[in-house]
Amino acid sequence: MTDDQLSQKARREPLIPIGQPARNRRELWRRKALWIGVWLVFLSSPVHDLVSGDHTTGGTVAGWLGLAVFVAGYLSLLFRDMGATPYPSKLIGALIGSMAVLATVLSLTLGSAWFGLYCYVSVACGMVLPLRVAFWTIPATGATLLLVGLRTDEEEALNLLLLVLLIGFAMTGVSQLVRTTIELRQARATVAQLAANEERLRLARDLHDLLGHSLSLITLKSELAGRMLPDHPDKAAQQVADIEQVSRQALVDVREAVTGYRRPRLASELAGAQVALTAAGITVAIPAEPDLDGVPEDSESALAWALREAITNVVRHSGADRCTVDLVRRQTLDGPVLELSVEDDGAGGSGKGPGNGLTGLTERLEKAGGTLETGGGKRGFRLTARVPAGPVPDVGSRS
Repeated sequence: MTDDQLSQKARREPLIPIGQPARNRRELWRRKALWIGVWLVFLSSPVHDLVSGDHTTGGTVAGWLGLAVFVAGYLSLLFRDMGATPYPSKLIGALIGSMAVLATVLSLTLGSAWFGLYCYVSVACGMVLPLRVAFWTIPATGATLLLVGLRTDEEEALNLLLLVLLIGFAMTGVSQLVRTTIELRQARATVAQLAANEERLRLARDLHDLLGHSLSLITLKSELAGRMLPDHPDKAAQQVADIEQVSRQALVDVREAVTGYRRPRLASELAGAQVALTAAGITVAIPAEPDLDGVPEDSESALAWALREAITNVVRHSGADRCTVDLVRRQTLDGPVLELSVEDDGAGGSGKGPGNGLTGLTERLEKAGGTLETGGGKRGFRLTARVPAGPVPDVGSRS
């Protein structure tokens, strides 16, 4: 990178990026130093008083020593409070109390030029103390300033009182803003983590539904091809061609599911169910082209997933000879619903509770505002899925 590019980059990037977390420890310390260093302007008056030569040698030495201890306590308190491991509450109280005592002793012994130290005490109270404590310690700091002013310079104390109060209460607002910003960043990180978890669950459901159905069909057709191969090579070749077509479609479906664009259509799933059940030697009754006028896409997609999962279970687990698929519209108090039922005459489930497929299917239907019912039918096992088929009517309106 050339010198011109470096200079352009430096002009584009501010010294302290506003609203962004520190990228490294060096930048964090730079931010702290800039924020805390601004307030050191109030030290100009005590420093000028010490270098003016108005005090004895002992007084000057004591003043420099007291000022150094005061500033060290102030910087230590704020640097630690703005970090990840602040001081314990008792130590914070001891440091602020020590600062107040030093400010009082130095102001009483060296004069009103040291009244500015009370600004630091007020800032410390507003920044590091809880609100309920800061709301009485800041006025207490101002009251101490007035009492000291009565002994030294009452007019100067009155002039500084408003600043001490305002700066302290302003720091309570800044402190709450900093804490709120930290909480918002943590909440945003939590939301991102939850979104990632939800996306993983979605992908897991999609892959289970897609691959479970397709692999079951491939297995069935492979078994058929193996049985037909010795005596009927032409029919076996047709089964192999079907296997190739199913595997290619499964690959496309998986890619679409991974990219988040997979929206299965009920009509295509009905056609696929016909092929899968026929290949498994199961007699099937499936409705003709469904009437989906006004049905939301989410509802259609949820029913398509329900049909796919139901047919996969019939083919793989039921041992059924016959399967019936019904799709009807019903009018309920909650509005029109589209009801899909899949019933077989097989042995039913294993009795060990719902598997991953039915659990994921229940979650899909709930997201679309639907419900899932499973259990024994007239002859075997029955799965019923219901989803909203249109807008919910306003039952309280009158014409």
